[in-house]
Amino acid sequence: MKTMIKTLAAGLALSTALVAVPAAAQVNSLGVANLDAAVQRSTAWTTALSQMQTTYKATIDQLNTREAAIRTQLQPLVTKLQTDAKAPNPNQQSLQQQYAAIQQRQNAAQQELAKIGEPVARARAYVEEQITAKLDDALRAAMTKKNVSLVVRPEAALSYQPAADITADVTTELNRLVPSVSITPPANWQPGGQQGAAPAPAQPANQQQKQPQGR
Repeated sequence: MKTMIKTLAAGLALSTALVAVPAAAQVNSLGVANLDAAVQRSTAWTTALSQMQTTYKATIDQLNTREAAIRTQLQPLVTKLQTDAKAPNPNQQSLQQQYAAIQQRQNAAQQELAKIGEPVARARAYVEEQITAKLDDALRAAMTKKNVSLVVRPEAALSYQPAADITADVTTELNRLVPSVSITPPANWQPGGQQGAAPAPAQPANQQQKQPQGR
């Protein structure tokens, strides 16, 4: 999700920065937005997660139970490794073998848990895609209403006044544009292809803005 949102923000920031405005105006119209937070605070996101807790309860319970069991199985191995490592003149070969065995079991466990949780992860990715599909529009609308010409992520700003934060405004626009979403992906929908391609639609919009500038 972060990669998708950062791509959208980068594309928007680039196209906006190309618009010629006085330096003073640029400083006065800077905004800050946490797009991850904007999405996660939206009504569509919170409602969808609540619905998923009910719809996928059996899967979530199975996932939590299996995760706890795996943790119980691995803990003695980790404890033994830590104890052996603290012993005087520890056997390095033995430590390496123990570590490799733990890593192998952890990798297998992660694959198993991912398989169990696949329906939940797929639904979550579908929810995310539906909301972030309107994120660019929501950000632009918030910028227009707040008279902001350039937006940066909070971590990119050295310091800023609370009034410069338009995260809540982006959430408001998301609530308007995407009041609700489905938690049931279509049968032929796959997170890998769809989610990876989600930022692409933002490019034509940026290009359309750039073309008149070159004329």
